[in-house]
Amino acid sequence: MAVLFLVGVTVAYWAEAKGNPMFAGVDQTANTMQSGGNMEGKEVRFGIANSALFATVTTDASCGAINSWHDSFTPLGGLVPLANIMLSETIFGGVGAGMYGILIYVVLAVFIAGLMVGRTPEYLGKKIESYDVKMAMLVTLVFPLVILGFTAISAASPSFGTSSILNPGPHGLSEILYAFTSATGNNGSAFGGLTANTKWYNIAIGLAMLIGRFFMIIPMLAIAGNLARKKIVPPSLGTFPVTTPLFTTLLVSVIIIVGALTFFPALSLGPIVEHLLMNAGKTF
Repeated sequence: MAVLFLVGVTVAYWAEAKGNPMFAGVDQTANTMQSGGNMEGKEVRFGIANSALFATVTTDASCGAINSWHDSFTPLGGLVPLANIMLSETIFGGVGAGMYGILIYVVLAVFIAGLMVGRTPEYLGKKIESYDVKMAMLVTLVFPLVILGFTAISAASPSFGTSSILNPGPHGLSEILYAFTSATGNNGSAFGGLTANTKWYNIAIGLAMLIGRFFMIIPMLAIAGNLARKKIVPPSLGTFPVTTPLFTTLLVSVIIIVGALTFFPALSLGPIVEHLLMNAGKTF
């Protein structure tokens, strides 16, 4: 969790402190006279560092509070809070949610490690079997299906989806994507730039919240109940240790790979292509 948090806050700060490439020739460096960087949507008393830190923390800890407008971040800076929620509450998360969110990926990482060493995977002395992995995969599938499904419907419907966005193009897609990501991930923060108080968004976001809260916790409880019934197996030479830097690397890799493979196409059409267009001199 700490590794992913540090990566997120570093990228967010770098993207915002770098400033806006559209202001070529303008001094955007931080000094005693100015905060520097991309200050749009931020308070001067907080500056770049505290704004980037707060945006990362609030989307890591499922807080929902903001001290700057995420909608006004640079494309890569806005990608960080979006990606934080997309990692399924694994970076600390809310009360309770962070623990079971990370344990789902622990089950998957232990299973992959077991396949590599050719032994039945174990965690906390309990055998991880096919039923546990199936339930874990169900959790990781429900989350992106809800987000991407509602986002696709909204982005494809000018009558009640795209008519509510403030900005066209890839930034508008990011606004819709963030709304459903925040609702499904139970974060509560808003990207801004989207008029969500319409009949469509009230119903769709409400359904996303309902599915994100209950349809994901059912398979998690199924895993807990299944593991509780199993007997503890003493560790052996074939047991893969889960308290080493090697397992940390494996776990972080599984989280990033699953998140990247699932959401990368949507992020490519949103903040990533917006970043490339911004560097080419086009904004939204």
